[in-house]
Amino acid sequence: MRIVNSGDVRLAVFEEGPEDAPTVLLVHGYPDTHAVWDDVAAVLSQRFRVVRYDVRGAGQSDAPRGLEAYRLPHLKDDLFAVADAVSPDAPVHVVAHDWGSIQAWEAVTEPGAHQRIASYTSISGPCLDHAAYWFRTRSPRRFGKVLRQQLHSWYILAFHVPLLPELLWRGVLAKRWPEFLRLAEHVPPRPGHPAPTLASDAARGLSLYRANVRERFSRPRKRTTQVPVQVITPVYDRYVTPALAEGAERWAPRLWRRRLYAGHWSALLRDGAQVARMATELIDHVDGGVEPRRQLVVVTGGGSGIGLATAKAFAATGAEVVVCDLDEEAARATGLPAYRVDVSDEAAMRKFADDVVARHGVPDVLVNNAGIGHAGTFLATTTQEWERVLDVNLWGVLHGCRIFGELMAERGEGGHIVNVASAAGYLPAKSLAAYATSKAAVLMASDVLRAEVASRGIAVSAICPGFVATNITRTTTFSGLSEEEQELRRAAATKAYRRRNFGPEKVAKEIVRAVATGKALVPVTPEAKAGLMLSRLSPAALRAAVRHL
Repeated sequence: MRIVNSGDVRLAVFEEGPEDAPTVLLVHGYPDTHAVWDDVAAVLSQRFRVVRYDVRGAGQSDAPRGLEAYRLPHLKDDLFAVADAVSPDAPVHVVAHDWGSIQAWEAVTEPGAHQRIASYTSISGPCLDHAAYWFRTRSPRRFGKVLRQQLHSWYILAFHVPLLPELLWRGVLAKRWPEFLRLAEHVPPRPGHPAPTLASDAARGLSLYRANVRERFSRPRKRTTQVPVQVITPVYDRYVTPALAEGAERWAPRLWRRRLYAGHWSALLRDGAQVARMATELIDHVDGGVEPRRQLVVVTGGGSGIGLATAKAFAATGAEVVVCDLDEEAARATGLPAYRVDVSDEAAMRKFADDVVARHGVPDVLVNNAGIGHAGTFLATTTQEWERVLDVNLWGVLHGCRIFGELMAERGEGGHIVNVASAAGYLPAKSLAAYATSKAAVLMASDVLRAEVASRGIAVSAICPGFVATNITRTTTFSGLSEEEQELRRAAATKAYRRRNFGPEKVAKEIVRAVATGKALVPVTPEAKAGLMLSRLSPAALRAAVRHL
């Protein structure tokens, strides 16, 4: 720790990481201290020189008296004083949260700030001037959002009540704060947080609200910036709604938006590694000219049929697409990053996931498409045939869901898992015993997974094509038939499906649409839609209808 003077206020500044690396300045909010950044700093300090400071009135920094001392111009001067002291020869990258973000916006929108601030990542704290203009915009569509934000901001009015908030913080709230974070944000108690100075910090920090909110909202200024800005929105923030950052591009033309499936404080105290990663990505873009990451899509069984069509459809939207297939030659023929993978092999899938993350990152979309066909009645299908179908059609999907789903959940930015099932999953055709069973299991797996990962912002869609002309008919196996008889059946099935003339491109279009809309269950062909409707309206009639299939 060292002391940096800002006017007559002494600020406690904490530094870690390599001294010759770019400097990242972390600014905390209310009622925290620099310790709220512990998890973020632990990750960032592996590559950057990380600087944190206790803002005036908090932690080990001075606590000046009077509202005037807590106005935004003084807070802005504090930030620049620390930046100049720790990095006099190079601009710093700023990452800020809550009130730290509000005061950082004051600095970032100062004329010439781009010469001293290289990038800015803002979390749960708008520019008060921008917010004031947002509240003043009149439109029926915005009225509901404004009302919702006002309800979320109830505490601001409460903080303007004289004396009572101070008494509550010093008497009750500070002692109960760890329990509040545990219940409201799922953040367990941890050493060093909250700080032992919480009661006095929170009581003094009320001056931030009283000195600035009313003034800025009554006389907002037009504050623009040339600094590259990244706005991270914690989706479950109970105090700052996503709508409050609407229209920020008007003030910050170089602006990127990111979502983090976390709460106001859990964004730092639970998902700090994700915040560090997002901040690093912006820094790398600014310092190294790396383009912002495109949507990343992984497609299994991407060498042919529905998988190939889906890979091409996502690539046409501008996404980065990675495919895998058991047929390595077919996968590489797509012209996309390609891997040979047996989806039924868990170890192979984990290695595939490791390779994808190392070379491309965590996928935004996973399409579990790989599958095989098999025809045969229940009793005629051998144990080996059952195992082969279930290994690929069910376990291949489960491996993909578990391995990539865990990565999406850990990343914290949401995602989408698409499982290609089949209309056979709800049409109990006796001639497709193993195949229909595997696809029915995929439908149920999709349902239970959807319920589990929804809170992490991960959507799950099950796609049910019907009769689609793909090469699956040329590789389908049949129980109890000689190889010659199987070849005849394959030829007949291929001819029939070709005559049906429903191509995989139409399925791919529905998959892309499902990712855009978040639809849970998508029957594709007319017969798939009719079968689903009948399965819901009259299961008995459906069973009778398919009895001879």
